[in-house]
Amino acid sequence: MAAHLSPEHLQRAAKDHLWMHFTEMAAYNDADVPVISRGEGVYVYDDKGKRYLDGLAGLFVSQVGHGRAEIADAIAEQARELAYFPIWTYAHPKAVELAERIASLAPGDLNRVFFTTSGSEAVESAWKLARQYFKAIGEPTRHKVISRRIAYHGTSMGALSITGLQGIKTPFEPLVPSTLQVPNTNFYRAPHHGDDVEAFGRWAADQIEEAIVQNDPDTIAAVYVEPVQNSGGCFPPPPGYLQRVREICDRYGVLMVSDEVICAFGRLGEYFGATRYGYVPDIITFAKGATSGYVPLGGMIARERLMEPFKEKGTAFLHGVTFAGHPVAAAAALANLDLFESEGILDNVRENGPVFRATLERLLDLPIVGDVRGDGFFYGIELVKDKETKETFTDDESHRLLKGFLSGALFDAGLICRADDRGEPVIQLSPPLTCGPEHFDEIETILRKVLTEAWNRL
Repeated sequence: MAAHLSPEHLQRAAKDHLWMHFTEMAAYNDADVPVISRGEGVYVYDDKGKRYLDGLAGLFVSQVGHGRAEIADAIAEQARELAYFPIWTYAHPKAVELAERIASLAPGDLNRVFFTTSGSEAVESAWKLARQYFKAIGEPTRHKVISRRIAYHGTSMGALSITGLQGIKTPFEPLVPSTLQVPNTNFYRAPHHGDDVEAFGRWAADQIEEAIVQNDPDTIAAVYVEPVQNSGGCFPPPPGYLQRVREICDRYGVLMVSDEVICAFGRLGEYFGATRYGYVPDIITFAKGATSGYVPLGGMIARERLMEPFKEKGTAFLHGVTFAGHPVAAAAALANLDLFESEGILDNVRENGPVFRATLERLLDLPIVGDVRGDGFFYGIELVKDKETKETFTDDESHRLLKGFLSGALFDAGLICRADDRGEPVIQLSPPLTCGPEHFDEIETILRKVLTEAWNRL
């Protein structure tokens, strides 16, 4: 077995060879690259042995925590039996078993599971399915997609086109045409009905209908929504909003895609966010928590009617991914779901989700904390300059606050979370689903200390 690299060698090699994602590489010209070397439960450790509470579950991924031998053993066993075979034309037992199991957990009549290896691929697959489906049923003009402002749906060219964050789109333009954005569900900054969350939800949903009508209903293929929108800081849906979106999609013959790359597999206390909020979409996209991050795996789940045109002889959904439905990934996902059942993971989120909220809401006594919002084990804390007026920070102030201080200070204090400036400045938290009140208290203590120091620096 090769010897482990020394911390000094790791730093040198990381700076010389590793191109990190969404990372300002110049930030490490005169600073060490954080190197996380192992994980155990809800904690991870760096290459120097320092412990951190993983308050972001890696990247909204590590549902059952780190170092789970049950999943590692399932991976090893499957690799010995069948390390790889594609699901192009063929099937293998683990992909079949996992598809059946996911279908049994999905809401309504979502019954067909198409595997990918990532969330971006899942989002793009859903768009491709919508386009080919409508051509197959004689509605070839339907190709446009509606999504929400500031929403993040992925980085591949199609998924990036659906994404509502202009800052990460501009470098890659021109993108795939035919995407439209409508208002999101940030009630804290509601442009209308700021005193009535249900009325605000009706208004926000009606903006989708207006976009459909203004852009010719016969050209609209799908509406993408997250149960709780990630980017911008965990926007939950107003009461009745998602049901109204479902009604609007049905009225105009548009597919409703529930992007649950983050929200699926327990993050909100149910296997799927659609179940949590009581609606049945036409397609669910998933990834991240499906394997708790042990092996990459994603996919989409479609209603049976979307399969119908593809049952005819001579037809096929002309799309595929080499490593989708990978035997080892499928084995990891099945072991992950076994742990969900044996350890009552969903029950833990349902029981402790309100405790998590209440613990974070203690931070509302700080002058820099304007709003705490989210659901389950998925929360955002919006930071403000003035609580009374909700005045936010300028772009320069936000960059100095988040990148210049908070990201590093929170990490140094032993908490991994996200200090995010996509939209207003927020701190995002998404801990492993095995966490309990003692971990929430640890998170709140660290946040209180660091946010207080941040305010004093303003």
